[in-house]
Amino acid sequence: MADRRLQVFNAVVKHGSFTRAAERLYMTQPAVTFQIKQLEEQLNTRLLDRGQGGIALTPAGEIVLAYAERILELNDELGTRIAELTDELTGTLNVGTSTTIAAYWLPQLLEGFKRANPRVVPRVMVGNSAFIEARVARRDLDLGLIEIVTTDPSLERRVAAEDELMVICAASHPLAGAKVVGAEDLRAHEFITREPGNAIRDLAESYFDAAGIAIAEVPICAELGSLAAVKHFARCGFGYGIASRAAIIRDVREGALVAIALDPPLATPLEVIFPRDRFRSRLITTFADFATHELQRLSEQRAAVELGHGA
Repeated sequence: MADRRLQVFNAVVKHGSFTRAAERLYMTQPAVTFQIKQLEEQLNTRLLDRGQGGIALTPAGEIVLAYAERILELNDELGTRIAELTDELTGTLNVGTSTTIAAYWLPQLLEGFKRANPRVVPRVMVGNSAFIEARVARRDLDLGLIEIVTTDPSLERRVAAEDELMVICAASHPLAGAKVVGAEDLRAHEFITREPGNAIRDLAESYFDAAGIAIAEVPICAELGSLAAVKHFARCGFGYGIASRAAIIRDVREGALVAIALDPPLATPLEVIFPRDRFRSRLITTFADFATHELQRLSEQRAAVELGHGA
């Protein structure tokens, strides 16, 4: 139902040329040019500057693009909401997730939801929890799965489960023989930490702080942007890391890493967040309900398996 001229204009800007927009829209280039000309005539202003380096938006074009994106988004939402009057859910679901949840929880979660709702198309963005929280708050994403407790008043949150955090190190590390360790035990050893904004980094710093140890007093081996890198450094004996139980089960069972419980225990929350919205779509609500229940189920299932086989 959206104006075809706005769709064409948006495509030209998105793809950076009339030719590429024509290819994506299955139109001829003259037809694309005609649609843009009609839109400019209707608004009585030039929207695009055409040069050898490509196209550039005029000030008026910037304004039109912002409204075009909103109108096209609302058009898609309208189609989804009308489709929801039937029993079958359909449409695109924009999900953001932390890196750990993406690797160790999301595949099973999405598989179950997709089997029940085959016409839904999930689009997944992965980043640290703080990044995903910000994108959901800005409504760039429909929903987020994160490992921090959000305090943003514009967001609703559901506590789905918890994932225990454990110290990981090589079998040759001085800590490897311990059953449990506390902040004071860790203080003398090199810490392999994560990047700023990462949920486990924040929890680890709070853990030391609660024990009266400033993070500046903790010797840092490296700040790494992925859990895989942390595990690799730990396996190589550079220091110890802190990681969620779900992320290290295989490494521990294969003997690549040693896992040590923390005393007092520390856990990362698994939370489902979404914007507060009086008219939230049934698709978002249904996925939020499913994700909350499924994360709880998977957490209980994994805990039962681990108790039977050891961590």
